Amino acid sequence: MTDEATRDRLDALETRLAYQEDWLDTLDRALTAQDRRVAHLERINALLRERLRDLRQNVETLCDDSAPAPHDEIPPHY
Repeated sequence: MTDEATRDRLDALETRLAYQEDWLDTLDRALTAQDRRVAHLERINALLRERLRDLRQNVETLCDDSAPAPHDEIPPHY
């Protein structure tokens, strides 16, 4: 192999390496952003679940069996 062929081959390898390093940096940034987004969505999900649980408890408290429901009350004309 000649010196020029070796140099061309080395240049090609260095170019490929530079593109691969750039691609890995791009993927790393995308993965980091996605990880932050997933963490944010998990926090929102937890807050919504807590809110839903509170709303269910409020509804159950309002619909307690000890309090008469509107359909259980006797109309005034009876």
